[in-house]
Amino acid sequence: MTEFDYDLFVIGGGSGGVRAGRLAAGMGKRVAIAEEYRFGGTCVIRGCVPKKLFVYASQFPEHFEDAAGYGWSVGEAKFDWPTLIANKDREIARLEGLYRLGLEKAGAEIIESRAVLLDRHTVRIVKEDRTVTARTILIATGGRPTPHPALPGHEHAITSNEAFHLEKLPGSIAIAGGGYIAVEFANIFHGLGVETTLVYRGKEILGRFDMDMRRGVHKAMVDKGIRIICHAVAHNIGKRADGKLEIALSNDETLTVDQLMLALGRTPNTEGLGLEQAGVETGTVGEIVVDDYSRTNVDNIYAIGDVTNRVQLTPVAIHEAMCFIDTVFRDKPTTPDFDAIATAVFSQPEIGTVGLSEEDAAKRFDELEIYRAEFRPMRHTLSGRQEKMIMKLVVDAATRRVVGAHILGVDAGEMAQLLGIAVKAQLTKDAFDATMAVHPTAAEELVTMYQPTYRVKNGERV
Repeated sequence: MTEFDYDLFVIGGGSGGVRAGRLAAGMGKRVAIAEEYRFGGTCVIRGCVPKKLFVYASQFPEHFEDAAGYGWSVGEAKFDWPTLIANKDREIARLEGLYRLGLEKAGAEIIESRAVLLDRHTVRIVKEDRTVTARTILIATGGRPTPHPALPGHEHAITSNEAFHLEKLPGSIAIAGGGYIAVEFANIFHGLGVETTLVYRGKEILGRFDMDMRRGVHKAMVDKGIRIICHAVAHNIGKRADGKLEIALSNDETLTVDQLMLALGRTPNTEGLGLEQAGVETGTVGEIVVDDYSRTNVDNIYAIGDVTNRVQLTPVAIHEAMCFIDTVFRDKPTTPDFDAIATAVFSQPEIGTVGLSEEDAAKRFDELEIYRAEFRPMRHTLSGRQEKMIMKLVVDAATRRVVGAHILGVDAGEMAQLLGIAVKAQLTKDAFDATMAVHPTAAEELVTMYQPTYRVKNGERV
């Protein structure tokens, strides 16, 4: 007779939880995974995947415009929002099925219910009103958009969750926030023909990204017709009799729009999980506090993904899951590696980046070499589009190591994935210089910038 019902009980069926559950079950462990909503988590259900599909949809107006320069005559274009939503929902359902199938094939037990901790080894299955025990518990419940309850009238606004399920496309929208979610949705709605305004409290959108990328995408968005208001926040949201929203801003301006979307950060999903009963420590924003091995202060309870509020990216949650499996079930203690994580912002044009920004690198290294190129890519020469690409390498002058790579332009995310290998491997600028260019491509600029554009010494450009 075994001491516990399961070797591993996973709470949360997102990318991290599913990966951990599937791998552990595949090793012959007795695994159960509980999910109260849908398998796939934020990324698959109402995050990265549907967002990227929306990005593709929103790009077609520019493709139609560009076609004329290449000899194509495109007839009158019409967009149907319900068709996009229906097709998106069908694809999400397919992906969710694959997540479930992977767990089932590995031998994991799927529990469609909320799960609440009663103590360090006991879990209550709420929907079935029963309890089970597990030797190890993994919490992977992710996060959700912050509702900003202190904002008067916040109940009239939507978040990214609801944006994926709007019954009709609004004629105008204001988006509060300046992070990647706000910027991406501003470009999506604008591309679909919605009059779009972005309101951000800071002096420039996309904080923590390289300033050249931030300024470049800001200019491109404004040139396309997106209004960006910086140094302002919403103070009050009122709803008129005709359904329109009146948004009072801190700069004394009032916006009248059909819809307001709040993209003001995300909150870890830790409420009502029974963490207090189990003695699990949480932080200032509700995140589960973990050590380098994703272990909580209760030694048999672990947490991974957005619920820990470390790096809120799907590939990071999956990586943490694999490290958890190595540590707990393979007797190979492994800590997640958060250094040089490549990422992309699917704005239009998009940003691809890995490593340190110029600003952060200047704080770490005495002298930098900055290689920067700004140009109109070949694909725009016949279309007449004036949109520019920016490519930038940040190099530690002492070691010649490339410590940051940043791209603004078409397919920047794809290039960032490959650049991530070079930066992660700590390759030097000499290795870039010795690499033969692929011509004609935009990416060849990355290996043909032989002389520094400028240097940075002690934090100052020279």
